[in-house]
Amino acid sequence: MLATIQKQQNSYIVKFNRLLPHPVNAVWGLLTENGNLQKWMSNLEIIDLRKNGKFHFNMNDGTDAYKEITITDYAEKEILEIDWGTDTVRFELSSTSSGSLLVLLESIGELTEHTPKDLAGWHICLDLLSDLLNGTVHEEFPMEEWKKWFTEYKQLVGDVEKI
Repeated sequence: MLATIQKQQNSYIVKFNRLLPHPVNAVWGLLTENGNLQKWMSNLEIIDLRKNGKFHFNMNDGTDAYKEITITDYAEKEILEIDWGTDTVRFELSSTSSGSLLVLLESIGELTEHTPKDLAGWHICLDLLSDLLNGTVHEEFPMEEWKKWFTEYKQLVGDVEKI
């Protein structure tokens, strides 16, 4: 399912919803345990899991280079929010009658030509997370699938910019 983008006063909110037929504990484990996290978002590594704690965004280029990311909000099994450059990414997790609802909210200051690339990346990462919950591990990032979603998000961002 394609994310939505809503214009706010001075920013944009991108919202991805994923209904998952798995309990909150299982989903939370994929968000907060390095061994699981890196199977769907290979660049992220948890260093200190708490509010004002840290993640590393590893460049994965053989140099051990990374960017430090601050955890700006945290409530165990409910909320995980991180700085994402000049933006923020927030995961909200709640129980449903059939499993759980994972909402990813990205607050973006301005839409750029890079925005559709990021959104397609988040879309694929959430698909990888869902697949992982269902027992499928992807050894490589599905670039062809990303290209398909990039086209969709490029159109969506273009439509929002016209408003």
